[in-house]
Amino acid sequence: MASLSLGHLQSGDGLRSRVPDSFWNGDKVNKLCQEGRLKEAVHMVDLMVQQNTKVPIGAYVCLLKGCSRRKALAEGKQVHALIVQSVLDSNIFLANTLVHMYSKCGSVLDAHKVFSNMPQHNVYSWTAIISAYADSGQDEEAINLFQQMQETGLAPDKVVFVVVLKACARLAALEQGKQLHSDIIKRGFQSDVIVGSTLVDMYAKCGCTEDARELFNSMSERDVVSWTAMIAGYAQNGLGKEALALYEQMKQEGVQPDNVTFVLLLKACASLEALEQGKQLHSDIIKRGFQLNVIVGSTLVDMYAKCGCIEDARELFNNMSEPNVVSWTAMIAGYAQNGLGKESLALYEKMKQEGVQPDNVTFVLLLKACASLAALEQGKQLHSDIIKRGFQSDVIVGSALVDMYAKCGCTEDARELFTSMSERDVVSWNAMIDGYAQNGLGKEALALYDQMKQEGMQPDLITFVVLLKACASLAALEQGKQLHSDIIKRGFQSDVIVGSTLVDMYAKCGCTEDARELFNNMSERNVVSWTAMIAGYAQNGLGKEALALFEQMQREGLKPNEVTYICVLSACAQSRLVDEGHYVFDSMCKNHGVTPTMEHYACMVDLLGRAGCLADAELFINKMPIQPCSVVWMSLLGAARNHGDAEIGRHAFDHVVTLEPKNAAPYVLLSNIYAAAGRKDELAKIRNEMKDAGVKKMPGCSWIEVDNQVHAFDVHDATHPQSKEILAELDRLVGLMKEAEYIPELSFVLDDLEDEEKENALCRHSETLAIAFGLINTPPGTPICIKKSLRVCSDCHNAIKIISKIVGRDIIVMDANRSHHFKDGFCFCGDYW
Repeated sequence: MASLSLGHLQSGDGLRSRVPDSFWNGDKVNKLCQEGRLKEAVHMVDLMVQQNTKVPIGAYVCLLKGCSRRKALAEGKQVHALIVQSVLDSNIFLANTLVHMYSKCGSVLDAHKVFSNMPQHNVYSWTAIISAYADSGQDEEAINLFQQMQETGLAPDKVVFVVVLKACARLAALEQGKQLHSDIIKRGFQSDVIVGSTLVDMYAKCGCTEDARELFNSMSERDVVSWTAMIAGYAQNGLGKEALALYEQMKQEGVQPDNVTFVLLLKACASLEALEQGKQLHSDIIKRGFQLNVIVGSTLVDMYAKCGCIEDARELFNNMSEPNVVSWTAMIAGYAQNGLGKESLALYEKMKQEGVQPDNVTFVLLLKACASLAALEQGKQLHSDIIKRGFQSDVIVGSALVDMYAKCGCTEDARELFTSMSERDVVSWNAMIDGYAQNGLGKEALALYDQMKQEGMQPDLITFVVLLKACASLAALEQGKQLHSDIIKRGFQSDVIVGSTLVDMYAKCGCTEDARELFNNMSERNVVSWTAMIAGYAQNGLGKEALALFEQMQREGLKPNEVTYICVLSACAQSRLVDEGHYVFDSMCKNHGVTPTMEHYACMVDLLGRAGCLADAELFINKMPIQPCSVVWMSLLGAARNHGDAEIGRHAFDHVVTLEPKNAAPYVLLSNIYAAAGRKDELAKIRNEMKDAGVKKMPGCSWIEVDNQVHAFDVHDATHPQSKEILAELDRLVGLMKEAEYIPELSFVLDDLEDEEKENALCRHSETLAIAFGLINTPPGTPICIKKSLRVCSDCHNAIKIISKIVGRDIIVMDANRSHHFKDGFCFCGDYW
């Protein structure tokens, strides 16, 4: 350190090159430091050292403290060099101040070098170096150093206990925190208000809110820091109501809250969406004069936005005298969280015009807004801004970029970005896996999970939830079971979200008994869990079981939400439980205060249509208080097709094609109606209308999982390596089906083909190819589960019923409309879908 160059300090600072000895004193250096003239002070001491004039220790201390305050590492190193030249580095007080200076300037390595070279250490030396590591985020090393300190026999003071307790709190190191608590009691520091407050904070941050409260109650003296620590403990552990109750007690005891207290309480109100209590806090903030505090103001904006009062949030934001990046980001977040992505992006443009620099949090929120809007061009512009501002290497921003590109349908761009990331955490992997899953690329999502494990990245709860959904969408039961095994190994099986998603996966793969067993064994069940199981029954045509579970849910005191009612109504529709469906719908509206959405209305139309009440269904649509969407009319059209009602079918068809002119499904369904009725003229007419409109029926695709590999088949697919064996198996099955008096529905084939060609076309639909593949590649008696991109046609449905009886296997087909469970020649849907 003594070899540092000091030549640049020799002139130019307005001091004479030669100063009388009487001028040299610590007071002059101290005065320069207080005035912020740090370089002049360093220059003065430098001249003194060069003239071999004794520098008072107080002058060095003033300089080092000045460097600490200003985080002036370069000047601090220069002072250190002057100390070395003066042979004063053996002074323990000065050495402690050096360690402290390096710590505050962020150079832990230099602080440790000074500490290691000290011939002896006192408690202040240890406190300085422990603080250096703690302040730099190296909490484990700070705790290790504290243990080394105790081994030397030195007695720690209150300050070092506070530093190490905070390190334990950040690490959630409860056992070490408890040991510190024991040491604090032994040394008689438990009555100190600062130590006590830090202990409360440590227990709360370790999740022990009851222990924290017990300690808080036992404190002989409590200040605003103590109360705020306990309030923070409640708020951070999701106990917002308890935090707000404690604030009321705090006021009753006459303790004045500070800005930190208000920030924590406002966050609790935001998490609870407790608007009235938030407004009362706003009033208290104004009374105590904190309304101009930019942090409090930003948190108020956030609270109003999270409580859905976006206009109040914007008014507050507009009235802020000097909004900073946190304020702007809070308002941008408010818009994004309330589904107003466009407003978020518009506010960002204004933010740039005002010259406020966005941070990484701002960019993450804006990218989420772009993702929700599928606003690719604006997302690309943000990507450009991110690169300009140097945030491209930030792992959180990078993950949000991957998510944005994936949600905009650009999975290749997302993967390229993901691959190029210099650092990837579990959030990055989850974003890419979720991107694949949401774009229908479940196979790629599962492959990426395997790569994730190979690279040593540990999956979290979200990883498993996303992957289980991918398995459900692919009907990949075996891979779902493997994930279930991984979940158990990692100890996530008791998590209510993971458990609910497992229930959903098993149910969607047709394994309702496994799903129910898992549901029954869940240690905790919420409305999502119950809804997942009800939905599972509905999807598998088990309406009575779904209703029974719905009634049990209510008996156990759980309040159904909108999604629950959709699932129950769907279950009633699938099983044609008309009276029960009417009762549920009426009860939902009148007794439970749930306003019906389009999905609820669609379920009721489906219910009436399946029961053959087509006129009632049409009347129901006409009386809807909201404009019916294409799904509602498609439901009626499907019912008309199943009941052969051409008049209502045509009426429903006209509405659907008006709303979705390029959708092929209504043309296919109406064609089916005319074909079944033998109305060849109308059939030819609708085919011509379809051609004139430029609408083409997309070919179906089906997937089946065998030996943890997903195999995909298109209609008439002959590209699979086992195509010859698959077609041979189909020919064998067709022969057996004919013996069982199977008659193909040739009228539903839209192509102008001979009957034999039509029969071959029907027998080579994607789902029958997948079933044949499953039969020749899985053990006899095991269930076959496949997924289809489109709705199963009537002929395939009839064929699969007969196949299930011939081969003696359960066959589950998950189509675009519902799940079909075939067994012994029957389907649980009751031949209505």
